Amino acid sequence: MKIKSNINRRTFVKGIAAAGVLASTKVSLNASQVFKNTTKDNTLKGNEFHLTIDRTSVNFTGKPAFATTVNASLPAPTLYWKEGEEITLYVTNNLPYDSSLHWHGIILPPEMDGVPGISFEGIKPKETYKYTFTVRQHGTYWYHSHSGFQEQTGLYGAIVIEPKEKEPFEYDKDYIVMLSDWSDEKPENIFRKLKLSSDYYNFNQRTVGDFFEEVKEKGFLNAFKDRKMWNQMRMSDRDLSDVTGYTYTFLMNGYTPNSHFKALFNKGEKIRLRFINAAAMTYFDVRIPGLKMRVVAADGNHIKPVSVDEFRIGVAETYDVIVEPKENTAYSIFAQSIDRSGYAVGSLTTNIQTSAKIPKMDPPEPLTMKDMGMSTNMNKMNHKKTKMPDMMNRSKMKKSIPVTPLPIKWGFQTTMRAMNPQYRLNDPGVGLRNNKRRVLTYADLKNLYSTKEDRYPDREIILHLTGNMERYMWSINGIRYSESKPLIFHYGERLRITFINDTMMNHPMHLHGMWSDVETGDENHLVKKHTVTVQPGSKISYRVTVDAKGSWAYHCHLLYHMTGMFRKVTVV
Repeated sequence: MKIKSNINRRTFVKGIAAAGVLASTKVSLNASQVFKNTTKDNTLKGNEFHLTIDRTSVNFTGKPAFATTVNASLPAPTLYWKEGEEITLYVTNNLPYDSSLHWHGIILPPEMDGVPGISFEGIKPKETYKYTFTVRQHGTYWYHSHSGFQEQTGLYGAIVIEPKEKEPFEYDKDYIVMLSDWSDEKPENIFRKLKLSSDYYNFNQRTVGDFFEEVKEKGFLNAFKDRKMWNQMRMSDRDLSDVTGYTYTFLMNGYTPNSHFKALFNKGEKIRLRFINAAAMTYFDVRIPGLKMRVVAADGNHIKPVSVDEFRIGVAETYDVIVEPKENTAYSIFAQSIDRSGYAVGSLTTNIQTSAKIPKMDPPEPLTMKDMGMSTNMNKMNHKKTKMPDMMNRSKMKKSIPVTPLPIKWGFQTTMRAMNPQYRLNDPGVGLRNNKRRVLTYADLKNLYSTKEDRYPDREIILHLTGNMERYMWSINGIRYSESKPLIFHYGERLRITFINDTMMNHPMHLHGMWSDVETGDENHLVKKHTVTVQPGSKISYRVTVDAKGSWAYHCHLLYHMTGMFRKVTVV
């Protein structure tokens, strides 16, 4: 609810200059602009919070720029809540334009969800909005702006919710590892450049030399056919990320690779690391050379623990892992971007003065026929192949689920089309196949608690993720958001949603207000997630218990895709 602001503007922590990362370099401002210095590593605990949204001067690259922050902190302060408590947050907008905060993955009333145009009007300049709701979950989450491109400019922070009951694992220390992508460019300029030339930031394009190497490997005819196929789709097999390290500096908890985040440990301790991908556009591949990571939670929910060397974390996803360092040494927390144009890095170390050696990035790998939805060969994996159960085949499901037809529009806005999309839950994805490391896949994710008694779906809807990469147009079912009608969910129903990705890019799809129970291969342990990656040229299904009336957002969480790949959901 909106209230008249009677909260004095405050700075909870004054600006610092940490190794030149977030230096308090003052920049010339107009009289109407608000200036604050910035800091980070701020935490707030309790059940009542006072937050201010401000314009802030930062310097990540040696060039002064403006960020959008909460309480002059980038990332925004970490909020610590307790399961079962009522939380009240007073959010004051000190910007000269509208803003908002969305509590990502939090189950709450729609008017508290913080999405302008869907569930509320947004927070006007100089106004304060009162968010209040009861916390009905526990685990690792995050919050961010849902207004314009403010998320790209720094408006994001972590949420840690203490559970009512003891967790089924133990640890000695607990750290947040928040990954993000920063650009000194204004996000509006980034978007404009992508619209003018979708490969503007891609410096990994094919050369004549690459073609001749393919000829040596495949023969001229096969190499020519491959190039022709990609050209017909108006997309390059090197288009792994729309926005790259050419403009991005990748951050870990607000630290650049040069300034280096550090987390301290003592030999023999169990360390919990809460990974959050708060990037605008970047998928990260995360590993800690020399340590196995035991994944114990996904998107805030406990899973059956699985030990891995590496995992890919999509935009807006969270993973909790436990590591057990056996040596008094420094270990690198290494998060390389999916396109290998850069990385975020930190050190798990016994000495604040000691940093770990930074590993070399893996070489970028091109997309394949599989990523075009034109191959079903899943045999060449970097770990044991997982047999998907009959539930993944519609013709063999235990009973028929009626499909609700939805409008679909093929045309110039949908130049890409997966001809044979497959469930690829045991595929780690391009760049991670056959790398000789144990890589987490969705097939590894199993709910710690039984879902055997969960209702079977009443109906199914199928949504195509569509686009024209050349013109940088994104849509669902070939229809962009501005021309779409709301999706109608019926209160109380159990719904199956199937995504078919007709594009050659990963899309992290986020449904607000309700859990997505992903079909990862075990009917009795469907894993609960709030954000689900749909791989290129593939399909994936999950189930939703429609238990929240009102209007909700449903969208790709890649910021520059969101304007078109977005739907309003109305629960009636």
